[in-house]
Amino acid sequence: MNNLRGTGVALVTPFTSQHKVDFEGLARLLQYTISEGVDYLVVNGTTAESATLNQTEKEEILAFVKQQVNNQVPIVYGAGGNCTEEIVEIISHLNLDGVCAILSVSPYYNKPSQEGIFQHYTRIADISPVPVILYNVPGRTASNISAETTLRLAKHPNIIGTKEASGNLEQCMQIAKNKPDGFMLISGDDMLTLPMITFGAEGVISVLANGFPGKFSRMVKLGLEHNFSEASKILFELIDLNPLMYEESNPVGIKAVLDLLGICQPAVRLPLVEASPALKHKLGRLLQHAEAH
Repeated sequence: MNNLRGTGVALVTPFTSQHKVDFEGLARLLQYTISEGVDYLVVNGTTAESATLNQTEKEEILAFVKQQVNNQVPIVYGAGGNCTEEIVEIISHLNLDGVCAILSVSPYYNKPSQEGIFQHYTRIADISPVPVILYNVPGRTASNISAETTLRLAKHPNIIGTKEASGNLEQCMQIAKNKPDGFMLISGDDMLTLPMITFGAEGVISVLANGFPGKFSRMVKLGLEHNFSEASKILFELIDLNPLMYEESNPVGIKAVLDLLGICQPAVRLPLVEASPALKHKLGRLLQHAEAH
């Protein structure tokens, strides 16, 4: 899956002020990210507010992205949740033509055991017509996919990688050390991408790349070329912005950035609310500073 090496964008779902899907804003976002050199797109990941999209909206968004992208870059589709059989049902009936892989977040709220996580992913991978990428984000799911469970799942012929957002670099190193050839370690934490590349990560699925696709893609490419000195300069340009992406929860921060860039509105769906004036002010100042330099 070399076409998934580099920078993937965890696309936001633009909304109108009436909180309907804003397809014009989505078209601008697609054009912006692709023209700036990202390697692939992730549609309907958790950054897309998938928890507040209904199934019809999800399918309409996927169809729209396929039509707009027209095979310019690969598409990964987010299909995860905490009801295994519901995910199986959705995947079984979804038109996945033009989708190269599924990104499936670990079950949230249920807090399954490691054996439960293993069986959950095995069930999904057994029926999925396209390869599966695990997604470990304990800060959101309240459970961790251990390195041992990841490596166990890596033996499944239809599981091709993991997006690791545990923040635990030692755990990521264990995966990198012991994973089979061809199994991809993908960063799920923008700021840890370069450190993870040093010991074997293939790239990132990024939130910041929605707003800074050129800069972020350049950083990752330099990292993959082992030019860490130049890559770190770009990382340091982004380091003050990154915590603001999560200050009022994701994707509130990055949608405020996209609004300031004129790409889409800052609207999010409840229970999220759009960025406060204070957060917008901080983001505006940092963007002005970045443009000045």
